[in-house]
Amino acid sequence: MSSSPATTQTTGVHDISSSACLPVHEVLRELVSTREGLSAEAAAERLRQWGPNAVASHKARVLPVLWRQMRSPLLGLLFAAATISYVVGRHSDAVIIGVILTLSVGLGFVNEYRAEKAAEALHGQISHQAVVIRGGRVTAVEVTALVPGDVVKLRLGDIVPADLRLLEVTGLECGESVLTGESLPVPKDTAAVSVGVALAELSCCALMGTVVHAGSARAVVVATGTATEFGKIAAGLSGHQLETEFQRGLRRFSMLLVYVAGTLTTSIFVINVVLHKPLIDSLLFSLAIAVGITPQLLPAVVSSSLAAGSRRMSRQKVLVKRLVCIEDLGDVDVLFTDKTGTLTQGHIEFKRALPAGRQSPEQVLKWGLLCTDVDADGSQILGGNPLDTALWEAATAQPEDAHANVYQRVGMLPFDHERRMFSTVVRDPMGGTVLVTKGAPESVLERCENVPEQARTLLATEFAAGNRVVAVATRSAPGLV
Repeated sequence: MSSSPATTQTTGVHDISSSACLPVHEVLRELVSTREGLSAEAAAERLRQWGPNAVASHKARVLPVLWRQMRSPLLGLLFAAATISYVVGRHSDAVIIGVILTLSVGLGFVNEYRAEKAAEALHGQISHQAVVIRGGRVTAVEVTALVPGDVVKLRLGDIVPADLRLLEVTGLECGESVLTGESLPVPKDTAAVSVGVALAELSCCALMGTVVHAGSARAVVVATGTATEFGKIAAGLSGHQLETEFQRGLRRFSMLLVYVAGTLTTSIFVINVVLHKPLIDSLLFSLAIAVGITPQLLPAVVSSSLAAGSRRMSRQKVLVKRLVCIEDLGDVDVLFTDKTGTLTQGHIEFKRALPAGRQSPEQVLKWGLLCTDVDADGSQILGGNPLDTALWEAATAQPEDAHANVYQRVGMLPFDHERRMFSTVVRDPMGGTVLVTKGAPESVLERCENVPEQARTLLATEFAAGNRVVAVATRSAPGLV
């Protein structure tokens, strides 16, 4: 019997360090939750109270984009020149410089704001899901919909979606280099830690942004969004955009013009005064020199050139969010990438099961289905790695008969990168137990006796065809349970 789900009573966002010092039952009590998770109503109420589980959201905003166009020292120099021209009576010069300024700022603003809107649309299409338990049922929800008190299931390869206090673990190891710099995976357990331990020593917690390197777990959400350790770091890094090399060069050139104009204007005015020239005429002549050496068309030329580059990039399906990055991109001599240049769909599909002995392809697929770590809710597959999901989505698979109704799982050893295998112990309809192992072919075959030569031939053929191959092996295991 499962305990009833938590009520709609709300709770505050907790600090992961303080929750790590408490036993599991006390953490659940303070979060007003249970091991069976929250009810849908409680989760909705907490989402309204604490907001989405997001570190930051991308929004196209007019004023920040406009400010980036106007903060150039060169534009400030031209604005000063326009003002001086108007004050000394050269209204036509002031109007011309003003029009150039408006066109320059407007051109850059239109291009960057359009790119920001495109980036916002792309950002809105990105979707990440987490497997949670709500009301005692396993379901998949958007990561942004997680709230404190939600119970989350973690598997190999998952990115931890929030700061979590671990409730149950099975060989769990997390890679925490993104937060602590620790290069090796960190083993996890459920035992509370001492008060005041460092972030890297929170062995009973899984932190947002870290990666499940091995094993599986069930955990309760303690903190979300910017209240997480990852969110605090991200919030501190998002305050200021660094200047590009092109911006730094343009700023240095603009300041050089400011110094030259200031020096010439002051020197000419002082010389005219020493020579007893009329004071007003000396001032007007000095200001005219300052306006004359100012390159009024330079901002417009720069903006139009960068905009032209942006349009050429867009025709190649490349989105440029900041025009000033075009110049730096053009200075790249060598570009390193880990992609091979091939185009893929990013989706793995099951092709066939190849028996190496007396069993049929359907039996091989059945053992493969039994040795997976997914949750099947009717026709929906929740969680699991892409290879396991591909098996369950296979057109010939019958998960109800092969997995849920006929066999009962009684033990599991999750996949890890050392063994490169996933093992499970199941009880068959006759009451016997079978050990099923699935993983990298070379690792599985090393642990098998009397491997048929046919198996090695089939494996070599599939590898030569460029296919991804997973090996499955079984044996009777009466003493394991």
